[in-house]
Amino acid sequence: QVHLVESGGGLVQPGGSLRLSCSADTQSFGAYTMSWFRQNPGKEATFVAAVAWTGAVTVYSDSVKGRFTISRDNMNTTYLQMNNLKPEDTALYYCAARWGLPIGGTPLSASDFNSWGRGTQVTVSS
Repeated sequence: QVHLVESGGGLVQPGGSLRLSCSADTQSFGAYTMSWFRQNPGKEATFVAAVAWTGAVTVYSDSVKGRFTISRDNMNTTYLQMNNLKPEDTALYYCAARWGLPIGGTPLSASDFNSWGRGTQVTVSS
């Protein structure tokens, strides 16, 4: 498992943008598939986006496709650029990781990941 710390959440108006960051404490960052999930109180965590260990393959949920972009750098950080935010994007956003997890064109499940951060709150409201 890997220790993950999210940052970048906050309050933004509808139509605004935020960029979330997830820092991973590992020397094997390049071997991990990284993802973002979100959760509201009383509900299960839902998949938002994932990026493969190569950085070349990404997958998004239909609800964020075209508005959110996931990326990663070679400094152990994963990003989620969120544009044109909507009130329904309000949630606690979690970063998750899994060593060597292959991804294709379909959304992933929370059960696919075994390392989780503590989350960062995103609130979209006027």
